Amino acid sequence: MGLSVPERFVRIALGVTLGLLIAFVAQPYILAFLYSADAPRSVTARGDLSSAEKTTVDLFARASPSVVHVFAQAAAQGRALMEPDDELGQGPGGSEQQQGSGTQTGTGFVWDAAGHVVTNNHVVEAATKGGGSISVRLASGEVVSARVVGIAPSYDLAVLQLGRVAKMPPPLAVGTSADLKVGQSAFAIGNPFGLDHTLTTGVISALQRRLPTQEGRELSGVIQTDAAINPGNSGGPLLDSAGRLIGVNTAIFSPSGASAGIGFAVPVDVVNRVVPDLIKNGRVRNPGIGIIAGQEATAARLGIDGVVVLRVLPGSPAAQAGLRGVDPRTGDIGDVIVGANGRPVHRLSDLTSVVEEAGLDRPVTLLVERDGRVRTVRLNTADVAQTRL
Repeated sequence: MGLSVPERFVRIALGVTLGLLIAFVAQPYILAFLYSADAPRSVTARGDLSSAEKTTVDLFARASPSVVHVFAQAAAQGRALMEPDDELGQGPGGSEQQQGSGTQTGTGFVWDAAGHVVTNNHVVEAATKGGGSISVRLASGEVVSARVVGIAPSYDLAVLQLGRVAKMPPPLAVGTSADLKVGQSAFAIGNPFGLDHTLTTGVISALQRRLPTQEGRELSGVIQTDAAINPGNSGGPLLDSAGRLIGVNTAIFSPSGASAGIGFAVPVDVVNRVVPDLIKNGRVRNPGIGIIAGQEATAARLGIDGVVVLRVLPGSPAAQAGLRGVDPRTGDIGDVIVGANGRPVHRLSDLTSVVEEAGLDRPVTLLVERDGRVRTVRLNTADVAQTRL
């Protein structure tokens, strides 16, 4: 007796379902048997690099031979001298200490044909204070000794002199930071985490940032970039799309210690002013007026808007102009600087910016408040390297 129509339909459906299940299970094996690439694959031809890629490749090829790896070895044993500073979350510039080696590493770049190398002061600070040694590895792989020519802690800059080299690398082309625009491309070359000659790219994120440095000063006009800057990038160049130096990478802001897209660089116009002084004199001449300023937090608690003159240095321009500091006997406040060259002065960095822009032996006009009255004081700046301002 034959199967009824419903029974035949059920059997056909079951057969189709079983077949699909077998095909599903066997599919990977069938594909592997038919299509396995068990021989080298043919190379697919590519088109030309984009214009942006060509620009970046050419930039790195031209600039990287001038970038060097700096190793600063402290003479003293122990970690105290070699601990990275804790500024802005990760060392003033993200220099790297090699664990157990007592060596601080960072980046530098060739400044001139005489073999001067620019880097960060905090990269070589431990070696200079501890009587240690400094060596530099060039892009060619050659390792040479170096000595410190001059340091400028207030700008976190240092200049080294290379020893005898087989072939001197070319100096980097120097640009200007005066016409930088937020959003333009920025390129950083350095040695993050000890990895030689790493290129990172980004944009200029902001201008006119302020950065605390040593000796109680703030560096104004600092460049902010999102080009990745990590420990070991300290002292390396920040370049524009033409491959010109526009800044020296010096700091990152990162709670984790790695790049968070917020890096800072000393503007090249400052570098171009400071480095020649370091080469000629071993130190930078700091334009100032000869005062030591009171603490900003204390002034704020007292409701004072301006720079409190804590002390006036004898023989300084401030002393000659008759500025008065805090009375050491009574604690009475003398002068408060509230303006400089037509700009308001709310804190020390405002005054520092005006004085540094004026330069050495140049006139500065101050607005000074004393006993509730504001008067105008005119004086000339002078070299006050031993003071705050």
